[in-house]
Amino acid sequence: MSNEHPFINLDTSTTPKKNLAIQEQDASSSMPPKPPTLTLILAATPNLGIGKDRVLPWPQLKKEMGFFARVTKRTSPSTLAEGRKKINAVLMGRKTWESIPPKFRPLKDRLNIVITSKPEEFASKLDKKTEVEGPLVCSGILDAIAQLEREDKSNLPSTDLDIDRIFVIGGASIYRTALELPQTKRVLLTKIEKEFECDTFFPINLDETTIWRNANRGEIQEFTGENVEDGGIEEQGVRFHFCMYERE
Repeated sequence: MSNEHPFINLDTSTTPKKNLAIQEQDASSSMPPKPPTLTLILAATPNLGIGKDRVLPWPQLKKEMGFFARVTKRTSPSTLAEGRKKINAVLMGRKTWESIPPKFRPLKDRLNIVITSKPEEFASKLDKKTEVEGPLVCSGILDAIAQLEREDKSNLPSTDLDIDRIFVIGGASIYRTALELPQTKRVLLTKIEKEFECDTFFPINLDETTIWRNANRGEIQEFTGENVEDGGIEEQGVRFHFCMYERE
């Protein structure tokens, strides 16, 4: 029977420690990368409203926006080969891209991925692309995942990029599609504790499903790297708090 770990039966008593360390390092570097997973991130009212006329319906909440920016930029700690750059990706639909003010897009320090049914037409109309942020234009979420899994990286804005986390940032149809994919493992939801008039809604109430578990404060802090307050935050007369749901 074949041994899946090349060093599981290694006799260390007759192997120099230096050589063993080198072999273990080689084994680690040759291991295939973990399949990419998706994390949805959004803010929603009690009725799951997420937008009105393609903008956020509540007042500007700087602390919530800061949370979004820091979490989507922060990468998990790990070693990188020399000359490599590790960043996260933010995946969005065309309408979400267009809702971002031109001076702020692509979103800085993250690979921007835009999903559209007409990728070639969209790409031809882009006024600018950067060497890090892109955007990378794809025909669907699965197409985006396949693009990120390519070994040669020649399709990315820069070939020295290593993509860490992938965040899905909207809109509603992109969220709906992502929720149906097994790659979606986590939802970061800012609960806005006040109703606002909305015309766009998140597809499901996560508290009413059996496949999504509401994570505790420690789990949220471990994943996001943020100090999450138990009592929530109030800003501009709006109270909100950060939640995380994980697929069971």
